[in-house]
Amino acid sequence: MQDLANWTQRQYGRIDVLVNNAGIGAVAPSDTLSLERWSRVLAVNLTGPLLCSQAVGQHMLDAGRGVIVNIGSIFSETGMPMRAAYAASKHGLVGLTRVLAVEWASRGVRVVTVEPAYVRTGLDDQDQKDGCYSANEIIGRTPMGRYVEPREIAATVAFLVSDEASFITGATIPVDGGWLAYGGW
Repeated sequence: MQDLANWTQRQYGRIDVLVNNAGIGAVAPSDTLSLERWSRVLAVNLTGPLLCSQAVGQHMLDAGRGVIVNIGSIFSETGMPMRAAYAASKHGLVGLTRVLAVEWASRGVRVVTVEPAYVRTGLDDQDQKDGCYSANEIIGRTPMGRYVEPREIAATVAFLVSDEASFITGATIPVDGGWLAYGGW
């Protein structure tokens, strides 16, 4: 990761934004969740953002400016059966966001988390195939009655990295159609 950050810095002269958006799921009963699967989810969803933030963050800190946006999930704030690894990784991502925000704010670098609800993606399709839920259940559970669209998440990220959001750091921003406010199923 450090090589890529260094190359980007050399190629473009600066790095203004990092969006940590990689993520994988693991839908399985907690009592049978393998250590291998647990470790893989945490490596991608939590360790990856740390390593990327360290590599890119050093360039941002040196420049005295930059914004890191971590893509969390509604499971950054809540839990659901059979989501131990995923929820733990996303809860951890919020903790990482808050620590980096506090450490780096005085040095000009902001760090925030965006928490989407269900997005219709390959990850969602695979979870549905695993027999965990249906699209109709998600739509019925979400107060706005639909999945969040990728463009809505992108628009939130675009705002957060803009000068209009210059005093926002350490925050978690749900983009969830009311999912967390509702709290039920």
